[in-house]
Amino acid sequence: MSDAMVNGLAGAGGGLVAQLLTYPLQTVNTRQQTERRSKKPSSSSSDGSQATIRKSGTILEIYRVIAEEGWGGLYRGLTPSLLGTVASQSVYYYFYQLFRNAAESNARRRRKNGIGDGTVGMSDSLLVAALAGSLNVLLTNPIWVVVTRMQTQTQAEMKSSALQSEIEKPPASREALPADVESQEKQINIVSPATNHGAAYTVQDLYREAGLIGFWKGVLPTLIMVSNPAIQFMIYETLLKELTKKRKINKHGMKDVSPLEIFVIGSIGKLGATIATYPLLVVKSRLQAKQAIGRDKSTQYTGTLDAIFKMIRYEGLTGFYKGMSTKIVQSVAAAALLLMIKEELVKVARKLLLRRQKKLASR
Repeated sequence: MSDAMVNGLAGAGGGLVAQLLTYPLQTVNTRQQTERRSKKPSSSSSDGSQATIRKSGTILEIYRVIAEEGWGGLYRGLTPSLLGTVASQSVYYYFYQLFRNAAESNARRRRKNGIGDGTVGMSDSLLVAALAGSLNVLLTNPIWVVVTRMQTQTQAEMKSSALQSEIEKPPASREALPADVESQEKQINIVSPATNHGAAYTVQDLYREAGLIGFWKGVLPTLIMVSNPAIQFMIYETLLKELTKKRKINKHGMKDVSPLEIFVIGSIGKLGATIATYPLLVVKSRLQAKQAIGRDKSTQYTGTLDAIFKMIRYEGLTGFYKGMSTKIVQSVAAAALLLMIKEELVKVARKLLLRRQKKLASR
């Protein structure tokens, strides 16, 4: 088994455990990111209950979801999310290690020619992570669009229900609706906000709404966001290199780094990357969530630039940082757990492979 394959499988295993442990925070964070409210209340807004939800914070938001939807509300989209995690981490770590091996071979060649110290520099680490991240995004984006839709399902249904109530009012008491909303009356499918649609329904609904291209919604900001793991691993690899520089090689030919040390430097790397790229994550979530049907064009987006300009105009710069505290806790914990578990799995796999090689050599 190649080293790239070992890292790919270990990354998938670590990602699976990290996702299971932090998924409720991810669900709450996605809902916070996609809550679209202008700085000034629109004519279609209700009595301000959405603003209360937005300001409630992580813990109260968790309580609200449990109260309204039960514990299952925190795990909407878990199945496709786990599938996406396994696919993403396998793809990412496989190609990351493949490109990393190539970069290390190139660095050793350059050293023989009297150039460099034989180690992979910061710029090369950044490029390796960016290439692996880009391939990961292109291959797995459809899964994450479905996950985002399922996580924000209740929000979209509540907004559709509110619009349907307005449409069903008697003509005398009903406010005038724009033509684009009137034309969509027959397209609105109202269901109970507590309805738990599965992945198959979500896929069909997305296909009806946007066709095949809809599965790559938000791919542009997501591609730009490959800088997140790139920044994370640049920090992580740099700190790891400094940490292991003076460590002695053990009997297995490796330098020991404890799980706690991996957890700490993994947390530092992810914290820096999350702060730097969070606005793009909000834009991506807005584009991937089901577009609200209604009169308020400030909350409907036709693409990445349209979303950015409308968010700046109607929500201000603070709109790009909705739910950031939740995301920092969730992503830092998930990344640190993933790296800690992955490195331990890689160590075990390498020891087993080394033991097997020794047995074969002794025969």
